[in-house]
Amino acid sequence: MLDAAIIGLGWWGKILTQTLSASSKIRVMRLFDVDAVAGQAFAADHGVRFAEGFEEILEDDAVGAVILATPHSLHEQQIIAAARAGKHVFCEKPLCLDRASAVRALDAVREAGVRIAIGHERRFEPPIMRAASLMREGQLGAPMHIEGNFSHDIFTALDAGNWRMNSSESPAGGLTATLIHLMDLSISLFGQPEQVRASCECHGGVVTNGDTLSAHVRFVGGRTATLNALTHTPFFSRFAIFGSEGWAEVRDKAHVQTPEGWFLTTCFKDGKPSTEEFAAATPVLSNLEAFADAVAGTAPYPNTPEQMTMNVSLLEAIVKSNASGRVEEVER
Repeated sequence: MLDAAIIGLGWWGKILTQTLSASSKIRVMRLFDVDAVAGQAFAADHGVRFAEGFEEILEDDAVGAVILATPHSLHEQQIIAAARAGKHVFCEKPLCLDRASAVRALDAVREAGVRIAIGHERRFEPPIMRAASLMREGQLGAPMHIEGNFSHDIFTALDAGNWRMNSSESPAGGLTATLIHLMDLSISLFGQPEQVRASCECHGGVVTNGDTLSAHVRFVGGRTATLNALTHTPFFSRFAIFGSEGWAEVRDKAHVQTPEGWFLTTCFKDGKPSTEEFAAATPVLSNLEAFADAVAGTAPYPNTPEQMTMNVSLLEAIVKSNASGRVEEVER
């Protein structure tokens, strides 16, 4: 059993705490949030000790890992501090907001000899795993293109002062909230991104850091992806892989915070699409428990530090492209 502390008890930190109550591999033994009053109340409701500060958790020898659900700009310093304290780290996405920051954080993890994992739970969705297997096994033929859209209007209910609406924390609209997941899936399938052209606009007038983001990514070798994220429309999610011999498309019934299942549609050379329904699963828990398995040494964690770095590099290039209006190179 991995004893862990969750740092940050906002919307997602609370979901992580509740999710891990069902885990047989991770036990949440400490909680911390800068809002001590609300944090202590939440901790009491869940029977977990509330810490007075992040440093208190780092000094607690009983804590083997920290789970970061904090504002993005804090990740680098928190990852480095946790690694130097000998704690394994699970960090919510994005890992960092620029490549240099990610490199420093991952260097500290490597030097400390601890494990790191990232909150890209979409890799653990059963139909996504099936679609990826179809591509990797050659059943779709030569991989050609990815289309993805992960959109919702959850943030329209947030106060304008919420950090998720701040362009310094969440640049380019839905980039760090949803598009980052599609970027991760694309990197897991197509590898190193090379160039990107991105545009973020604001049409709804509520999500002021942009509500309509689109990015066209070219990967080394010439494969491409068109990825979209809207933050002012009802929930919609699809991820499609196109190959020379067929295609596979996953559609979600509901947001991952309360999964209701998926549809996987495939079509091969006969031109007859076939749809399979998948029951609800727990990809958030599966990701966290994969982290625990990596810490225990029973299985490698599927998202490598190299892929994490690629994703942050692509994030940085998308922000640059949105500002410049040009195709930008992805740093390697």
